[in-house]
Amino acid sequence: MQVSGRNQLEAEVVSITLGDVMAEVLMRLDGGQELVAAITRSSVERMNIQPGDRVFALVKATEVMVGKP
Repeated sequence: MQVSGRNQLEAEVVSITLGDVMAEVLMRLDGGQELVAAITRSSVERMNIQPGDRVFALVKATEVMVGKP
């Protein structure tokens, strides 16, 4: 598989929360940081994503926001 996104982070699926249409996939990166992706429920089902699976988080963003308390 080839993709255009250069920010590819290998991770392990920790948990999946299914909604009617969308799903929240919690992943843990190799360094211990956690990342959450919101994808369609049908994508989770089609790809058969399960907790414990090794996956790639592909990040392609045109904007990064910074906040300060």
